[in-house]
Amino acid sequence: MRKPHYVASGRASLFVETMGSGDPVVFLHAAICDRTMWSAQMAAVAVTNTAIAYDRRGHGNTRADVEHYSAVADLIAVLDALADGKRVILVGCSQGARVALDATLLHPSRVSGLVLIAPTVPGAGAPDYSPAIGALMAQLQEAEMQGQQDRINDLKARLFLDGPGAAAGRVSGLARQQFLKMNGAILRSPYGGTSTDDLATFQRLGEIQVPALVMWGAYDFPHIQARSRQVATLLADGIGEELAGTAHLPSLDNPAELAARLIAFIARVGAGK
Repeated sequence: MRKPHYVASGRASLFVETMGSGDPVVFLHAAICDRTMWSAQMAAVAVTNTAIAYDRRGHGNTRADVEHYSAVADLIAVLDALADGKRVILVGCSQGARVALDATLLHPSRVSGLVLIAPTVPGAGAPDYSPAIGALMAQLQEAEMQGQQDRINDLKARLFLDGPGAAAGRVSGLARQQFLKMNGAILRSPYGGTSTDDLATFQRLGEIQVPALVMWGAYDFPHIQARSRQVATLLADGIGEELAGTAHLPSLDNPAELAARLIAFIARVGAGK
């Protein structure tokens, strides 16, 4: 059973859901999604652990006035309120993985392990697109300049859910509907606040000592796959795994496989220890 919570951080009221009991595992969503991207994985993890997921500012049910803020400080507010003083395993996808890495660098005593999916890492370098992917990115940029929200939503589903390395419309049904709903809400109500977190994260990856599992989808952007492999190598105790048949958001189109790998990692590391 999911339990709702509101956690204050600055001028924000962060909406959080928890499930289960035991050592805490905290889920951090991608910028193009909200906490509900983790629904299947939360249910699986909650069998043995406390699963925690929250909406960052500008997403889902979180409400926030416009201000400069720290995404890491928001996460720490959630931990202070709901982690019962225990160390946590952080599970982050894309921008959520960036928050997880930055939080581990700033608050290493709070984290016992990391699961990073297609991580965004400041300082890792700019992407180099192939002509085909570059053409899709140009279409997205044009739609953004013209404020075509539905077109933007469709293109992001094409790029991040299907993956630029797979056929358009590869992912259909409920997974696609969920993505379009999540990202559509973000596009309709953009948040104007700016996170002040500005770490040299890529250059400091070797400082992170906790066990880390880095995953990437075989259909994701080539530069994201390459970056993920590099992150796994640079972390002191990192391992890298490719997920076949998925792109940037495996929690949506490959939920059971991702849940199984999470559970295996949690059993190996032991959150809260």
